[in-house]
Amino acid sequence: MADLVSLSTPMDDLHVLQRIPFVDGRGSLERVFDRSVLEDLGISESIAQVNYTTTTSRGTIRGLHYQHQPYGETKIVSCVRGSIFDVSVDLRQGSPTFLQWHAEVMTPDHSVTMVIPPGFAHGFQSLEDSSHVLYLVTSPYRPEAEAGIDPFEKRIGIEWPMAPTFLSERDRSYPEISADWVGLTG
Repeated sequence: MADLVSLSTPMDDLHVLQRIPFVDGRGSLERVFDRSVLEDLGISESIAQVNYTTTTSRGTIRGLHYQHQPYGETKIVSCVRGSIFDVSVDLRQGSPTFLQWHAEVMTPDHSVTMVIPPGFAHGFQSLEDSSHVLYLVTSPYRPEAEAGIDPFEKRIGIEWPMAPTFLSERDRSYPEISADWVGLTG
């Protein structure tokens, strides 16, 4: 039977789930979501929304986005078509990995899912034309709580795998982090 196994990352509370497919003559089955696996990771919130994005052009960057408390959200992210360079940035005040980032190359065949906790910014770069991403979130989108950081923030130093081909006006407008910024609380 299909299985879902949690793998650790260098950051507390950021997880990669390895999807282990069940394969037979018909094709395959993968478990993308399993409440008990999330509960084992200490995530008890219910899923509030399921979002699906399509990114037309290779090199497009989406992000880096997060929501302020009390609307912070856990995101459960999978690439279902194409490929992406999926990035999480720790913005938690006082965290030992504050302003550090972790990335995974995600494809349907690689079978990984990122579980990104509140207090992290999230974004990705499409590595192929027509890349599709499915993500589940534990808090509904709230425009008043929406925020983001510049994907080229020098204090973070994300090593994007290719030159960007497109960045939305919104994502381009996020300011750099000030030298005295201490991160997100709560």
